[in-house]
Amino acid sequence: MEKRPIKSIGLVVKRNQPQALLLAEKLARHIRSKHIVALAAAEIAPRIGAEPITREELPDRADLVVVLGGDGTLLGVARLTASRGTPILGVNLGGLGFLTEVTVEEALPALDRVLKGDYEVDRRITLEVIVQQTTRDLRRMERFVAVNDAVLNRGPLGRMLQLEVVANGEPFCTYRADGLIIATPTGSTAYALSAGGPIVFPTLNAVVLAPICPHTLSNRPVVLPDSFEIEIRVRVSDHDATLTVDGQESSMVGAEDAIRVKRGSHGVSLVRSSHGYFEVWRNKLRWG
Repeated sequence: MEKRPIKSIGLVVKRNQPQALLLAEKLARHIRSKHIVALAAAEIAPRIGAEPITREELPDRADLVVVLGGDGTLLGVARLTASRGTPILGVNLGGLGFLTEVTVEEALPALDRVLKGDYEVDRRITLEVIVQQTTRDLRRMERFVAVNDAVLNRGPLGRMLQLEVVANGEPFCTYRADGLIIATPTGSTAYALSAGGPIVFPTLNAVVLAPICPHTLSNRPVVLPDSFEIEIRVRVSDHDATLTVDGQESSMVGAEDAIRVKRGSHGVSLVRSSHGYFEVWRNKLRWG
């Protein structure tokens, strides 16, 4: 990936996190000292000495985004900026954080390395999730971008779902389960891991299908090529379900609806930290 000159840096700060605000003020001061424009949301920009922008302006205005928070904060930014390929530097403020790998103490040195061009970028795949809905003879389509996963969960009545899955145009499986997770390699360490899914090396071109509490015990998580398009339908008419994308966006899904999941046309660019993947896994998962 070609490294473009960095003339402006967006600072995305986790809400209600005093430590994040203090660090943002320190970084904004350092950014200005390099004659680079610091950008931030209007509600915090005056407090840290940054130029105020709206969330929608961030992809067009920032050449680099520094996220001060956790993985949830980074996921929202990643979906917003994926189409522009804007590199994202994630700083972890104390949570588990597989995406925000840089510690608070490492934030300033990591930023300086990026400004000097001494950094590498990981390109993580995304998923394009399309919900084709039919309601009262009207058809409408919803589109989402997933960095971690798309999760189909049972509805408010809590009934087990019957899900028919087609992969690459061929019948794949009919699940009777509480739900189904379709995860990227990035998301393999999120909800899919709790459902018994494998940890997939982050840069592999693959997707994980992990059923949630399947009725048939032989239904196990599987790994498929990311070139496959996956279609899912709820096959019992009174068993509505909820589709959730990255735990942040959702849509109600009924029996007449089709969910199609395929590799997204844009990836997410994450600035690689000095910590290798295996080191991160060992530390986060307490291996050895």
